[in-house]
Amino acid sequence: MPAHQMNPALDQYTVGWICALPEEYKAGVRMLDVVFPGLDVRQLGDNNTYTFGRVGAHHVVIGSLPLGRYGTNSAAVVARDMARTFPNVRYSLLVGIGGGAPTRERDIRLGDVVVSVPQPTFGGVVQYDLGIDQGGGQFRRTGYLSPPPVLFLGAIPELRRRQNDPRKPDRIAEHIQRMKDVPAFRRPQHDQLYRSDYHHQGGTTCRSCSPGACVQRPQQFNTREIATHYGTIASGNTLVKDPAMRDRYAHDPELNVLCFEMEAAGLMNNIPCLVIRGICDYCDSHKNDEWHNYAALTASAYARELLLIIRPERSF
Repeated sequence: MPAHQMNPALDQYTVGWICALPEEYKAGVRMLDVVFPGLDVRQLGDNNTYTFGRVGAHHVVIGSLPLGRYGTNSAAVVARDMARTFPNVRYSLLVGIGGGAPTRERDIRLGDVVVSVPQPTFGGVVQYDLGIDQGGGQFRRTGYLSPPPVLFLGAIPELRRRQNDPRKPDRIAEHIQRMKDVPAFRRPQHDQLYRSDYHHQGGTTCRSCSPGACVQRPQQFNTREIATHYGTIASGNTLVKDPAMRDRYAHDPELNVLCFEMEAAGLMNNIPCLVIRGICDYCDSHKNDEWHNYAALTASAYARELLLIIRPERSF
């Protein structure tokens, strides 16, 4: 558990960490080296709940969306209030879960992490439900979302180098162990990707679904606990449970979407932000909560490792 120390001044916090769900918030707080007591009073107009702490040399404030409030608009409000209360928070991380969009070329599995990285056409996040319906199944996306901060993008190559070097320890796996005392956050056993034309047979799990309807995927021989994928994340206000839509965006040569989520589009133009998503489902009718906790944990472990790589700025 993180230790507790005296609380720094508001202007010492430089990194914002935003979560949408309680399990994301729990996992994020466990990544802190130190937890500070927090504020004695609430800033006028700021209704966010925060946990204050430190990761390495960075003072971090973790904020969560109000319970039951999801989507791009709620995320935008949280980011706006955080930026007003903490004037030196110039960079933020949106850390949590998302639905994966695997293809034959991109073997995305449950528990993997997807990170928003700019592509030739998009800045790392695309709002798929913002645009013009041109009829005939044609939809033209409009608007542009800002790319992640260069500070984070500059640290990613070093993180990837360390993770891909078998001589280096698996630091992300070490961070995952920070929640080893919470059974609900342990890695589930079953990871099943069903054919796009096979619908869920009912119930909260896939116990009644046919194993013969699963996509046959090659066995993985990873030396690391999780795999990480970098590219475009699709964001919108609708929970995606449509494998046909998932596959269309995943195979779109312009988009090459890796995952879907519901908050990032509300942040990208409000505060410089990197989006980190642990994959908890495959955006289909088989979606359930089995992988939510572990996926939230893998995303948080990646975020912690990224912050440990980034050197703090001089204060003079």
